[in-house]
Amino acid sequence: MDEQSDEAPDEVLMARTAGGDERAFRALARRHVPHVIALARGILRNGADAEDVAQEAMLRVWTHAPRWKPIAPFRAWLRRVVVNLCLDRKRKIGFSPLEAAGDVVDAAPDAAARREARDEERQLDVAIDRLPDRQRAAIVLTYHEGLSNAQTAEALDTTVKAVETLLVRAKQALREALGAKID
Repeated sequence: MDEQSDEAPDEVLMARTAGGDERAFRALARRHVPHVIALARGILRNGADAEDVAQEAMLRVWTHAPRWKPIAPFRAWLRRVVVNLCLDRKRKIGFSPLEAAGDVVDAAPDAAARREARDEERQLDVAIDRLPDRQRAAIVLTYHEGLSNAQTAEALDTTVKAVETLLVRAKQALREALGAKID
């Protein structure tokens, strides 16, 4: 492992990757793949697809490195790549509803409470899955990833005002779907 690569800023590693430096690329991958998978899983709601998106995103890092320009931070560029890959994937293939997965029976003493919490979480997941792609991405980026509206706007390649509108509409749709269960 190359300590110098692991400590270098993303933009330096990307410049070195553009020159064909595999160590720099591996350092970027070690640093960012877990976050990429988590972001993709939040948008896609599917671990296997999230890993495929992460692989594709890192392939794009490698292949686009020579053309990459550090106009924005590397992390913001990578986030946009991941969001776009997820939205493209959602447009291309249909997904089965989460109800098709079935329930696992839990025999623990507080199984009823855990099941109720799981059911509520599943209902929320289903409601989020039914949102239009951009509303779902805005919800995941803002509430799951903890991004500001400005960062979410950058990831979605839109304005802060548009993100605010997406969030308002998404929350309204979630309230309608879930009733009084969310604020």
